[in-house]
Amino acid sequence: MISKSTIDKVFEASRVEEVIGDFVQLKKSGSNFKGLSPFTDERTPSFMVSPAKQIWKDFSSGKGGTVVSFIMEHEHFTYPEAIKYLAKKYNIEVEETELTNEEKEKADERESLYLVSEFANSYFQDILHQSDKGQAIGLSYFKERGFSLETIKTFQLGYALDEWDAFTKEAVSKSYKLEYLEKTGLTIVKPERNFDRFKGRVIFPIHSMSGRVLGFGGRIMSQDKKAAKYLNSPESDIYHKSKVLYGIYYAKQAIAKEDNCYLVEGYTDVIQLYQKGIKNVVSSSGTALTSDQIRLINRLTRNITVLFDGDAAGTRASLRGIDLILEQGMNVKVCTFPEGEDPDSYARKNSLEELEHFLEEQAVDFIRF
Repeated sequence: MISKSTIDKVFEASRVEEVIGDFVQLKKSGSNFKGLSPFTDERTPSFMVSPAKQIWKDFSSGKGGTVVSFIMEHEHFTYPEAIKYLAKKYNIEVEETELTNEEKEKADERESLYLVSEFANSYFQDILHQSDKGQAIGLSYFKERGFSLETIKTFQLGYALDEWDAFTKEAVSKSYKLEYLEKTGLTIVKPERNFDRFKGRVIFPIHSMSGRVLGFGGRIMSQDKKAAKYLNSPESDIYHKSKVLYGIYYAKQAIAKEDNCYLVEGYTDVIQLYQKGIKNVVSSSGTALTSDQIRLINRLTRNITVLFDGDAAGTRASLRGIDLILEQGMNVKVCTFPEGEDPDSYARKNSLEELEHFLEEQAVDFIRF
């Protein structure tokens, strides 16, 4: 249970316009703020926020309430989860009693999937930073890619040991149920044995807009030609890849501030650009762009710049998503990198100033592309 004093502090510190501004692009409208509803697919803004009253009202869906009810509604959080989210945002220490094993088991299924995913995220990071193999294989790979230690920690990158069930054994020993390990896709359960889905891979956790871990992407480190180079978590109750954008948690404030979103193809493109100083960048994680993903961006800005790899296949893949962006009435620019280059490689070779200049000069309206 969270103490009443913590709840009081959260309500006192939270500013409804700041919190909602992380998820919706708000514009001043008299003494209030106005934006597009995050709950319906509207074209004309009818979502109102009142700083004076510290409430919000969505006229398109009829929903409304306090800062806590917004987080509960938007992120499908329970009341305690919403309080914890706000406490973290405003650096308020949460006073509560520790969950016992019995309480852990009683947590509802959806929350259990989140708990298992959070545990896996911490475990993969620990392996990367603390184990000999993690440092020799995973950490050295990320450093070779040009990622600083600060960036590796910011994006919570990790490593899964190349052993059949090292992660699964550790999770089960910590009282996490095999049922939930299977439902998140972290463990593949077979009659003869259980094994770790991401074994021998560097790990990229995939976060929701509010920062919860929904799933993972893993890149293989061995030379096994039969195995897929990249592997994603399967669909689950908490992870729907068509509704998630890699990097949105880190990029949301920069997207709203810059009033533009750069869309790239891969995890490393996002990380490299972010590290260089271009923080308003997300990726569709190798899947074809979907309407739900575009709607996520649309809450923060009406402007998208699609960054194409300097090869024909990359261009074709990106073009497929542009019609969907235009359908939602958004402004699209296109920027193509030189042949043989992608956002990751180009950002590594050039300074922030050169990169910004290139993006500004080369980005053209889609109609002229």
